[in-house]
Amino acid sequence: MKKQQKTIPKVKSTRIHRVSFLMNDEEYQAVKRHLSKYRITNKSNWCRRIILSHIIRVMENDYPTLFNENEMRR
Repeated sequence: MKKQQKTIPKVKSTRIHRVSFLMNDEEYQAVKRHLSKYRITNKSNWCRRIILSHIIRVMENDYPTLFNENEMRR
């Protein structure tokens, strides 16, 4: 019996908002070294993932709770 693979439908959203920023020489060399070391060829995808993962992590930490941290530890 063959197992059927379930495919997850991908949401196709077009990227229409351009984001650009400048780096100094040290920052740029650090990014180039990192991309080279880990053999990352798609710089845009890498930047997008890094930035969005940081934003999501911060949002999870800043999520409003019913009690503050000290009350929850008691």
